[in-house]
Amino acid sequence: MATSTPAARTDGQPPPPPDGSAGKGGAGRDGAAGQSRRNILHRLDVRAVPYAFIAPFFLIFGAFGLYPLIYTFWISLHRVELSTMDMMEWRGLANFTELIDDDRFWNALTNTFTIGVISTVPQLLMALGLAHLLNYRLRGSTFFRVAVLTPYATSIAAAALVFTMLFERDFGMINWGLSFFGIENVDWENQKWPAQFAISAIVIWRWTGYNALLYLAAMQAIPRDLYEAAAIDGASRWQQFRQVTVPGISATIVFTIVLSTIGATQLFGEPLIFGQGPNGISGGADNQYQTLGLLLYEEGWKNYQMGRAATIAWAMFLILVLVFVLQRVVTGFKARRPARAAAAPQKKAESTPSATS
Repeated sequence: MATSTPAARTDGQPPPPPDGSAGKGGAGRDGAAGQSRRNILHRLDVRAVPYAFIAPFFLIFGAFGLYPLIYTFWISLHRVELSTMDMMEWRGLANFTELIDDDRFWNALTNTFTIGVISTVPQLLMALGLAHLLNYRLRGSTFFRVAVLTPYATSIAAAALVFTMLFERDFGMINWGLSFFGIENVDWENQKWPAQFAISAIVIWRWTGYNALLYLAAMQAIPRDLYEAAAIDGASRWQQFRQVTVPGISATIVFTIVLSTIGATQLFGEPLIFGQGPNGISGGADNQYQTLGLLLYEEGWKNYQMGRAATIAWAMFLILVLVFVLQRVVTGFKARRPARAAAAPQKKAESTPSATS
């Protein structure tokens, strides 16, 4: 059967299709519309879906993080009592200026700093050494790794009560052990430095294993080739630890320092239970171990001054922001030092005239 072919057009345009679909313009428009919808859905899938996945985090953070932070700052600008939270008296920055002039705030800040140093420095050093030992191939290594994490899983209340009995003045095991060295009973609770050392012991016991596992995970990420190369060069175990291990986990060390600083600033449960009663809120009879967390609790839930409590909370937040900024500055300075040291010989060589000139 013979078929007819469309004649070529003289205007240079392609001939119409033989099936007569040229007249079906509606179908062509529908296809174009469908393709447009698919393009829109594709762009939404690529651009909008990632935001939908992370939206729950921002919603939860906004409800339980950002909103309380902003509302706490709003309360800090007022005189508010716990019994009448709906009645606020505007004070502006008066709460902050009074806080700066308050000796109890500076005493609590000093105690927070000293307890933080006493607990953080030995804790991280012990964690570093413990992680170094666990990094070796040991029999039952899984058991030891779980064992060092057990104190972290223990309740703060239980740990504080046990250590309170250990540091008891008349019948405590610590004073019993010290008596063998001729040291008389130490009043751990009513003396400033003994009380702070006792509270720091609770913090060290709870958090050393947790930091040790962080260091252990970072150590296991260091390539073994570096240790083999150091051993070939004649480096001892101690030299390998200083020259390979510590630089290899420097980022984790900085992270644990920041984490411990945050924990020390928010220290509350250990000194509260160590006080064994009303003295726990005030940090002892002379506020000798009252931290910023205890001062916040005393102002808000004992003195019913929520405006002052909110001011202390914001002061703690600003201190943490300052610590974070200092950490970033120090980290950036250390990162620029190798680049400057590498560029110094090159600049010196360029500035030195050659012998042929």
